[in-house]
Amino acid sequence: MGDLERELRDLSTWLETPDPPDVTAGVRVRLSRPAHRWRRLAAAALVAAVVAVVPPTRAAVADAVTGLLRFAGVSIATTPARTLPGDSPSPLPSQRSIALDEAQRSVRFPIRLPAKLGPPERVLVADPDPTGSYRVATLLYDGGALRVDAFDGGLNLAFHKEATPPGVDWVQVNGDFAVWVDRPHVLSYVDRAGQVREETARLAASTLIWEDDDVSYRLEGALSKAEAIEIARSLR
Repeated sequence: MGDLERELRDLSTWLETPDPPDVTAGVRVRLSRPAHRWRRLAAAALVAAVVAVVPPTRAAVADAVTGLLRFAGVSIATTPARTLPGDSPSPLPSQRSIALDEAQRSVRFPIRLPAKLGPPERVLVADPDPTGSYRVATLLYDGGALRVDAFDGGLNLAFHKEATPPGVDWVQVNGDFAVWVDRPHVLSYVDRAGQVREETARLAASTLIWEDDDVSYRLEGALSKAEAIEIARSLR
């Protein structure tokens, strides 16, 4: 068994795959052909099966088969979550609280508000570049228990998660792929240099991750999957 096939078999333990179609007739025909052609056909079918159950992008497939799913600026490790002592994080790099209108001038992307939640109670920005433009904008609700993180989707990883495989699920927001993590998981920030900032690590609540107009979003809180998707769809 080759390395790729072994990785794909490992991937099947945490991805829900549909029942395969009945291909008996086609297989019988192909079995009558030379063995080398059969091997090429089998390899093509294997790759097609993976594309069918993960987002149809080369990067998503490559990351999934190596055990690290990267999507919308967030990396999700498909390894069991570590245990942290609590859920209170250290601030993100150079994090500060500012007014919403000032926050909008301080980032390079439009800060959109979820109509389902209304104006935020508090707004944070974090991780400025040398020009003073901040990388992350955070909208806080319910005393901080519910939050929306927004960051430039064109950047590399902005957050890092470690979650147990059964808790990661593909969903859709406005017809595009999104990721839902339905249980507490470890969340760390990845700085501009690509280094995981362990001092920011905390246990996060259920989270929806999606991308829209080159901006990546995380919605986190005590929400059901359906509630989270409705909030995401209401961004204005």
